[in-house]
Amino acid sequence: MKRLATTALFIAAAAFAQTAKDKYMTPGTGGSPPMNTSVTLGGKEIWIVYHAPSVKGRKIFGSADALQKPGSVWRMGADQATFLHTDADLDINGLAVPKGEYTLFADLDEGKWNLIVSKQTGQWGIKRGGAGNVDEAQMVGKTAMTMSKPPSTVEQLKINLAPAGGNKGTLKVEFENVAASVNFTAK
Repeated sequence: MKRLATTALFIAAAAFAQTAKDKYMTPGTGGSPPMNTSVTLGGKEIWIVYHAPSVKGRKIFGSADALQKPGSVWRMGADQATFLHTDADLDINGLAVPKGEYTLFADLDEGKWNLIVSKQTGQWGIKRGGAGNVDEAQMVGKTAMTMSKPPSTVEQLKINLAPAGGNKGTLKVEFENVAASVNFTAK
């Protein structure tokens, strides 16, 4: 009986040992695998989970015939909304984001992207009509991203968190012929 109880305890511990990050690393649909990026600043972890679509010969950004039209809101990936977890309060280019869990979107304003941080989590990334599934009442806010062009086409979406010295970091998004980044500070 003691062996059975011990075995049950180990099984329960293994089940609860799953990190929140693993919870969001669900299988994608349509060939968009789950990916993650993380950075630790000042002993506090910041991570993002997203599903990484591929270009597959499609026009993704920049024109009326693109998959993501100028002026639309993009879920920054495929499938479920892109998920941000931060153990630190963040200042993202002037936008105050308290420690916690959020979803990320990009407002594709004619090639001048704004990062959208939303308090709503767990939602699918788009609505039935294809619009980004961001509830304005749940938004923490928006902040401008710095736009650039990668040296070559980025076939599969890449989101990267990188240290930038001290308690500073950079969030960079690259896909197709677009790169957008924003600096942040962990407090």
